Amino acid sequence: MAHPFGPIRLIVNPRAGRGASAALAPELVSALRQEGLEADAVTTEAPGHATALAREALTQGRRYLCAVGGDGTVHEIVNGLFEDRQPVDPEAVLALAQKGSGADLSRTVGMSRLAPAALARRMATEQVMPLDVGTVDCHDAEGGPVARLWINVAEAGWGAEVVRRAPRWPRRFGRFRYLLAAYGAILATRRPMTTIRLDHAELERPLVAAVVGNGQFFGGGMKVCPRALPDDGRFNVQLFWGTRSQVFALTTRIYRGEHVPHPNIVEQQSATVGLEGAEPLAVEADGEPLGRTPARFGLLPRALRLKL
Repeated sequence: MAHPFGPIRLIVNPRAGRGASAALAPELVSALRQEGLEADAVTTEAPGHATALAREALTQGRRYLCAVGGDGTVHEIVNGLFEDRQPVDPEAVLALAQKGSGADLSRTVGMSRLAPAALARRMATEQVMPLDVGTVDCHDAEGGPVARLWINVAEAGWGAEVVRRAPRWPRRFGRFRYLLAAYGAILATRRPMTTIRLDHAELERPLVAAVVGNGQFFGGGMKVCPRALPDDGRFNVQLFWGTRSQVFALTTRIYRGEHVPHPNIVEQQSATVGLEGAEPLAVEADGEPLGRTPARFGLLPRALRLKL
């Protein structure tokens, strides 16, 4: 019997999880077929290719897609599902099959570390969860406009600088390369006086980092936004304004989600976040370096149908 969402297409990043995603894909296709679903897979060949593959699938009339890869793969596919910040197909459904350390959205929705057979059983059902989708508008190094969608966590300042520096270290370093990048980011990050505009407040702080959370986890399991809910129409916003080294020193507590409340962290719930200051801060979303401030974050409420 045909699935109500139609055939499922896997978009596979073979490099994600140090090859784990490439190994998962054929097992998952086989498990899906055993569950009675028509399934096939396509493979990304370069950064940004998943966006094009997602758009191509929608153009072909496919509306059931599965991201087989890390958070960057999910990020690219989400951007392929929308055009001018509107869903290309409002009935499209996205499933997750994430391997490796970068599977943070799956952690938030309880889909991480499932075996192929368990994933296939989930994908054979009709249960979906409408998720909010984040937007960000910022600037590149030359001052040109950058506009992107995102789904999990976005940052400005220290965290974005860590993301920018992490690729300098080999992937075989695993989580350790982020610790090396984090230490280097301490030296590079400034504390510029920054104006922060939220839905119901305007603050001015010597900002070290801003975290805008739609999901709860980031950076391979850090529970950075323990009070974020990806379907409530608001972000969990955390503004770090202590010393630069203090943010690094909180790393262990951030992994456990125990860093808030804290006297040097302002935590708010807001559907919009604007950042502007005399000195620019680095900006990233879903682990992808995007540019620098001034930046504005917003959301598209419950705009993505995620398969549970």
